[in-house]
Amino acid sequence: MEQRKLAEELGLTTYPGRGIVIGRTPDGSKAVCAYFIMGRSENSRNRVFVTEGEGIRTEAFDPAKLEDPSLIIYAPVRVLDGNIIVTNGDQTDTIYDGLSAGKTFEESLRTREFEPDGPNYTPRISGWMKFGASAAGVSEGEGRNAGYSYDMSILKSNNGDPSQCNRYTFSYDNPKAGEGHFIHTYMKDGNPLPSYEGEPTPVEIPDMDIDAFTGLVWDAINEDNKVSLFTRFVDITTGAVETRIVNKNQ
Repeated sequence: MEQRKLAEELGLTTYPGRGIVIGRTPDGSKAVCAYFIMGRSENSRNRVFVTEGEGIRTEAFDPAKLEDPSLIIYAPVRVLDGNIIVTNGDQTDTIYDGLSAGKTFEESLRTREFEPDGPNYTPRISGWMKFGASAAGVSEGEGRNAGYSYDMSILKSNNGDPSQCNRYTFSYDNPKAGEGHFIHTYMKDGNPLPSYEGEPTPVEIPDMDIDAFTGLVWDAINEDNKVSLFTRFVDITTGAVETRIVNKNQ
C-alpha cells in the first residue's frame, strides 16, 4: 500500500471516529504514538483526557451531563515495563492483564470482540509498542537500545453482522524511519457507521518535534467532531518520554 501524507489521511473524512497512529521519526531515534477521540452525541463530546500514572484515562468534562459511561470512560493508554498499550476502549486493561500473565497481545484480545453498540458495532482498535528486549527478535541481554516494534489490531463485526467477530493483527518489526501506520474505527460518517476496512494505512511521520506533530494531528481532524488528542514520543535508546494532551473542552 502506498504511503500517504498523515494530515491528508486524517482529514479524509469528517468522522473517522477514534484513531491510532504509531510509527517512527525520520531520524529513527524516536517512537511516535497518537490517539484521538471524536464524538457526534453530547455524551461522547462531554469528555477530556487526563493523565493517570504513565498513561491516560477519559473522564466527563461535565459530570452532571454524563449519561451512559460504559463505552466512553476508560483508560486508552497504559504502560507495562516501559512498553505502551493504546486502545479505543477498556480492552486496554484486558491486554495489560493478559501480557502480565504471559499471554501475547493477540491471545489477550481473543477474549474480546467489537463494542455492543448496534447497529454500529464499533470496532475495537488496539496498539502495542515494544522496546528493547520486548521488541521482536531482540534477546534479553541486548537492552532497550536494541530495538523497537509494534503491533496493531482490529476486532470488527462481519460486515455489520454481530454473529461473527473478525479479528486481525498486524505486526511491524524494526519499523522504517519516517513511516507509521494509521487505523481508525469508521470509514466515514453514516447511519449506521461503516467499520474500518483493510490493513492499517501507511503514513508519513513528518520531521518535526512533538509540539508540531501534535498541532498537525489536531488541526487535521474535523473541527466539529474532534474531542481529545494524546501524543507521545519515546526515545528508543534512552526511554525518555514526551507527552502532550489536547482537549477541546478546556
